[in-house]
Amino acid sequence: QWQLTQSGGSSVQAGGSVRLSCAGSGFMFGTYCMAWFRQAPDKSREGVAAISGGSRRVYLADSVKGRFNISRDDEERTLYLQMSSLKPEDSAIYFCATSTWGCGLAVESFNIWGQGTQVTVSS
Repeated sequence: QWQLTQSGGSSVQAGGSVRLSCAGSGFMFGTYCMAWFRQAPDKSREGVAAISGGSRRVYLADSVKGRFNISRDDEERTLYLQMSSLKPEDSAIYFCATSTWGCGLAVESFNIWGQGTQVTVSS
């Protein structure tokens, strides 16, 4: 059974840093695209960052370029999102996800989701 388990949500002040983790189980983790999405209150879920199987390609939303970094440790079966220079508008529930057929930042490309973790950035 495919499963993604998240950890690392936090409340921080603007300018701070947070690292999110997402552990995968029940599937060949290193083979598949992994991604981070976020959803703020009353807003649609949006893609933040994605990394292809084998780390050959990285996708980053324009709003996080230069501040966020996505990485994966396939031996540990874990996906990471390192977030720096956080802004209040980064506050959201963050979800990790994996896709069985594609990669990128489109929500509809992903079909397996983590449980979500809250990140709150105060000004």
